[in-house]
Amino acid sequence: MGSKNKLKRFRENETFQNVVQPNRDELTNGKFPLKGKWNETFFKNNAPLVLELGCGKGEYSVGLAKKFPDKNFIGIDIKGARFWRGAKTAQEENMNNVAFLRAQIELIDFAFAENEVDEIWITFPDPQIKYKRTKHRLTNSDFLKKYKRILKLDGVVNLKTDSEFMHGYTLGLLHGQGHEVVYANNDVYHQEGSPEEVTAIQTFYESQYLELGKPITYIKFKIK
Repeated sequence: MGSKNKLKRFRENETFQNVVQPNRDELTNGKFPLKGKWNETFFKNNAPLVLELGCGKGEYSVGLAKKFPDKNFIGIDIKGARFWRGAKTAQEENMNNVAFLRAQIELIDFAFAENEVDEIWITFPDPQIKYKRTKHRLTNSDFLKKYKRILKLDGVVNLKTDSEFMHGYTLGLLHGQGHEVVYANNDVYHQEGSPEEVTAIQTFYESQYLELGKPITYIKFKIK
């Protein structure tokens, strides 16, 4: 994407009512006004709150929001030029149950209060296979602690990935730390029992992976 195109998208994001872009200081100094008040202040209802981490173009957040109009969805990514697409679609279709937050995922517990979130989706994250990159892996122990902090007691996390490594690593960690694996499937399109929201919504990259014959895996779990 050219820099002109990026700038245009950044400018357009600033006009969207469904995009929230706090700076790092605003998040970390404890003055972020939506923390603990997303439903009350932003969505103005009391529906379950669902996050998609590393939402990319926002297709999954928008797809889930269409499928579950009685829930509120927030796609989170640091790359605003990417989620511009999802934000624009949601704006054009007058969807009032989906928003986008431009922030680093490691700051998630500064953006949401304890027990504020009902569910988390992690869709096709970078598996960060190199050992030096493990601190950025979105299902490592540190991230799980952050998710536990913001999730309600019975809150769930969904991981959907094309990476066998990420699937295996996460399952091993969950079992090793005594978390509850509610459901796991290492090929959701070719094995029975997959939840409909896992197979009914596809991202752009997911459809490419499927064309290449790559199995898509899924884990639903609770952090103890």
